[in-house]
Amino acid sequence: MPSRTPRTLLTALAALTLLAAGPVLTTPAAAEASAAAAAWDTDRAASAYAANPAAVTASASENAGTAPGLAFDGNGATRWSSDFTDGAWIRVDLGAVLRVDRVTLDWEAAYGKRYVLEASRNGTDWTPFYTETAGTGGSVTAHTYPQEVTARYVRMRGVERATPYGYSLYSFKVYGGEPAPASTTRTNLALNHPAYANFYQHAGNSPAFVTDGGRPADLKADVSRWSSDWNADRWVSVDLGATSVVDTVDLYWEAAYAVDYELQVSDDNRTWRTVYRPSASEVAARRADVKSPGEAAGRHDSVRLPQPATGRYVRMLGKERRSFYNPAPSTAQFGYSLYEFEVWGTGGSAAAAYPALPGEQSGAYRTTFFDDFTAGSLDRSKWRVVRTGTEMGPVNGESQAYVDSADNIRLENGALVLRAKYCKGCTPAGGGTYDFTSGRIDTNTRFDFTYGKVSARMKLPVGDGFWPAFWMLGSDVDDPSVSWPASGETDIMENIGYGDWTSSALHGPGYSADGNIGARQVYPGGGRADQWHTYAVEWTPTGMKFSVDDRVVQETTRNKLESTRGDWVFDHDQYVILNLALGGAYPAGWNKVTSPYWGLPQSSVDRIAAGGVQAEVDWVRVEQKG
Repeated sequence: MPSRTPRTLLTALAALTLLAAGPVLTTPAAAEASAAAAAWDTDRAASAYAANPAAVTASASENAGTAPGLAFDGNGATRWSSDFTDGAWIRVDLGAVLRVDRVTLDWEAAYGKRYVLEASRNGTDWTPFYTETAGTGGSVTAHTYPQEVTARYVRMRGVERATPYGYSLYSFKVYGGEPAPASTTRTNLALNHPAYANFYQHAGNSPAFVTDGGRPADLKADVSRWSSDWNADRWVSVDLGATSVVDTVDLYWEAAYAVDYELQVSDDNRTWRTVYRPSASEVAARRADVKSPGEAAGRHDSVRLPQPATGRYVRMLGKERRSFYNPAPSTAQFGYSLYEFEVWGTGGSAAAAYPALPGEQSGAYRTTFFDDFTAGSLDRSKWRVVRTGTEMGPVNGESQAYVDSADNIRLENGALVLRAKYCKGCTPAGGGTYDFTSGRIDTNTRFDFTYGKVSARMKLPVGDGFWPAFWMLGSDVDDPSVSWPASGETDIMENIGYGDWTSSALHGPGYSADGNIGARQVYPGGGRADQWHTYAVEWTPTGMKFSVDDRVVQETTRNKLESTRGDWVFDHDQYVILNLALGGAYPAGWNKVTSPYWGLPQSSVDRIAAGGVQAEVDWVRVEQKG
């Protein structure tokens, strides 16, 4: 359950002075078309097949009319179909080693339930870069960022068919390009090199797109771009692979360009030196260019440095975002949006590579946090009591105020009790007045941790609009430069009053709120939410596995999340939260109740008023390796 709405960080900057002389040349977007940019978004697998049909091979085909080349012929009506074996495969020889940006599979009705996309430089040694464990067919695009995938050969290897038939693909598309090699003559050293950013919106707007060699001619289309979240302090950088001498940087912006920014270089990707910043007059002119999003177009900044800069890494550090009328007269701001980041000079190396992703942890699990609530009162060395108007504001359209009261938070019979109370107009909090109170506690600043098995035994109230939850938030959620959902949120258990099911979910950039990565579980054998059950998540560097009574109900790997949805934001501290909310967006989305409270019908109000609506927690445990 989201803890707060995303914040928009508005930055008011004074007039700026020129840090490094050198003009920013801005040309009309329509004049930016070039032959070099025209071929940037090419299906390299189709090109390889057209040049040499023997570049495509498969383990077998169902018949002559479903040969492997039909998945690469550009005809969406033809297809490859394998023989009827789970381990069937199809591969393409791209003809050269590319940095592979993404692969798109368009499945026919006979799709893969489980399969692996693999890369190879020699056609013999294969490295997986996308693993599907619960395929549903259709069109699947697997982005490679932030993995290092440089390959001449790409293969789809089946593991389990979804139907009794073979694997059947209408198309198998591969996108990418040759990384710029070391050069003693002036060239774009950033082409198809690794790129990084502190934040990006989703997998289709990752920083990898700023070095793929292309941009739309009009600088308006929603293609091939990095897009940050809606904050000013955002950056994108390029690894040139080796120390280089840079004389010019070309930035091809979408309409959401930076009004003010710095260009920086670094030798180690940690210490940065500013080599350019627009003048105060240039910043003022860019700030004054306020249009509606529909009218606005991008711009090309060609920055000739006053003197060549030396470094391996080059970064654009945003300082102020462009404003839009959206709609007039209100001024709105989006994130930064950049199509292409070209770095011109000499040096570099094609050996630049993304670092290896974290692997699994070693060692056995041990308990690092436990509370069975058998003390006389809540242990405040372990738990923080959260209050509406103090530790948090109102969220999600919920009807309760969280208060620090024994009426709402107490220990009874060896369990924590979070109880809802009703009193019309009785509770002022956070500038509002509430008819309901409830309880919320968390471990923030008491126990913040990274990775582990997190579990609790709970008994939940059943009734429309009752919303108990056991979940975690990233510990940086209150940092305005991060905020939600970039902080990450892990919903181990949520229930919105239905007796037969609960849900689990992950929220982050590109997969938040109603677009979360989640699952519902129904209790087997007639079980109910108002009975005791154990809810848990195993959180590792490579994924999340949710369970109810030791039965896995959702498994999300880091690989699949980043390939298809967005940034994995679960590699830093989180903290545990227990609460009982009343009404709000999630219950209302299911029960469609709008009065007397959003998501909370009169029958539920009457039950709260009568007393006894409560969530009970027998114990909470965190186990970690190490």
